[in-house]
Amino acid sequence: MHAYRTHTCGQLRKDDAGKIARLSGWVHRKRDHGNLLFIDLRDHYGLTQCVVDTSSPIFPILEKARPESVITVTGKVVTRSAETVNAKLATGEIEMQVAEAEIQSMADILPIPVAGECDYPEDMRLKYRFLDLRREEVHANMMLRSQVIAYLRQAMIAQGFTEFQTPILTASSPEGARDYLVPARLHPGKFYALPQAPQQFKQLLMVAGFDKYFQIAPCFRDEAGRADRSPGEFYQLDFEMSYVTQDDVFAAIEPVLEGVFKEFGKGRKVTPAPFPRIPYAESMLKYGSDKPDLRNPIEIADVTEPFRGSGFGLFAKLVDKGSVVRAIPAPGAANQPRSWFDKLNEWARENGAGGLGYIQFAADGPKGPIAKNLEPARVEAIKQAANLKDGDAVFFACDKELPAAKFAGLVRTKIGTELDLLEKDVFKFCWTVDFPMYELNEETGLVDFSHNPFSMPQGGMEALETKDPLTINAYQYDIVCNGVELSSGAIRNHRADIMIKAFGIAGYGPEVVEEKFGGMLNAFRYGAPPHGGSAPGVDRIVMLLADQPNIREVILFPMNQQAQDLLMGAPAEVEPLRWKELHIKPDLPKPKKEG
Repeated sequence: MHAYRTHTCGQLRKDDAGKIARLSGWVHRKRDHGNLLFIDLRDHYGLTQCVVDTSSPIFPILEKARPESVITVTGKVVTRSAETVNAKLATGEIEMQVAEAEIQSMADILPIPVAGECDYPEDMRLKYRFLDLRREEVHANMMLRSQVIAYLRQAMIAQGFTEFQTPILTASSPEGARDYLVPARLHPGKFYALPQAPQQFKQLLMVAGFDKYFQIAPCFRDEAGRADRSPGEFYQLDFEMSYVTQDDVFAAIEPVLEGVFKEFGKGRKVTPAPFPRIPYAESMLKYGSDKPDLRNPIEIADVTEPFRGSGFGLFAKLVDKGSVVRAIPAPGAANQPRSWFDKLNEWARENGAGGLGYIQFAADGPKGPIAKNLEPARVEAIKQAANLKDGDAVFFACDKELPAAKFAGLVRTKIGTELDLLEKDVFKFCWTVDFPMYELNEETGLVDFSHNPFSMPQGGMEALETKDPLTINAYQYDIVCNGVELSSGAIRNHRADIMIKAFGIAGYGPEVVEEKFGGMLNAFRYGAPPHGGSAPGVDRIVMLLADQPNIREVILFPMNQQAQDLLMGAPAEVEPLRWKELHIKPDLPKPKKEG
């Protein structure tokens, strides 16, 4: 018999009754029932109930084994009586009558429990992550992550993509976030950077003639954490294709995403490919976001004109100064109590707005502070524009176009949640397309890139030479699921002359472009194919599939929001001798004076 186990703790079944088996695992839970001691023994594969009589000579051994001690038990497999069968366990029809036992490793008193619910603070969970990972839900999340990555890899290979590994130590590049820098010992005063994404390398692979590339790529960004973003590092399904249009990129990745969400979505509905495509301008108007949550049926409407020159002086004056008014419907909310509207008004103030005006379309006519000051014909125009009916209410956001859109989007999300309007058990995908190539920097009054400067402008060189830059869109797109952006992507600008012209419009001279992106430009001068791609975030895919509100729940050893690894103690100080080797000397901030 094997020294540690003949079976795993998730393997034994009714057909094994009568066998002598050996199991090893962690003491998940102990229950003393007078003359019997029950132990739930757990390993990676499952849980088996073991039982020993208190009169047995091995009882003292098992009695002293604390929870999470590692033990080996040997005994006879027996069927449970009908009333003691545990239908929730795969092994629930049997138990082991323990005849031999050995403690392999005695556990100290636990700082956090493994069995049962864990309501401990996140920092405690991260400090003892090896214990946290033993918990059933977290363990299942990590197994799901592994299975999702295996599925993605197989699906990409099946479509003819080839997996390559791009460098981890590279040069710093301005990609929107801070780089993690690594001092170069052999080159004093110089630094490597960890890649924010393999962007330039994957484009160079296309120039090198590899046609279809992918990898499960680690990316590193020195930025703050939030619920859907882990500080430090993250992983993405990075891919790039040659000789493709935007439609080709969509056709390549849609079946992969639809497939992985169907495979691991536990029966939840998935938007069938092809996914809806929503132009950026339409998305900002209708949903107040470039990553719309289509589970929410509310659509925002433009009602600027009904307020222009109206009796509602506050909005009328703002509209005269260039503001717009957005209407956010609240279906069926006309009969909500006044306190409900007051609560939303207070919420709006907490989110930086002056308040949240509204109209209630009650059965006996429009009500609310705005309706009292607005001409009936204008109220009716709002009702028609926002597709409202009696019994509905409507809220308003008035500001310059972009802030009005963003606040209306917040209101849409809040109302959808308050009224429980979001469709359940569904993954709603869409593409946001036609992002503007440029925007006006309000602080400087100058034209600047609005998003990715390496995207191909729609219309190419001709558009750059003949159009108002603020009217040019890019072949740039985001893939969105349930309001979560999984990835940005683009058809790339593969021509050096178009790139220099595009950067010139944004105020960057040819010498700057050559200095910052000389390697890429040089490669393009030797024959670059049209190419494009995207990079859906693996962590976010798993977070959605696992129905977790925080991305750290699907990462093995995540950092906390302050970018600290509490388990390994990173970042950590190093000996001054290492500073000398690396030719650096920390310039530490001076401690703040108290008082």
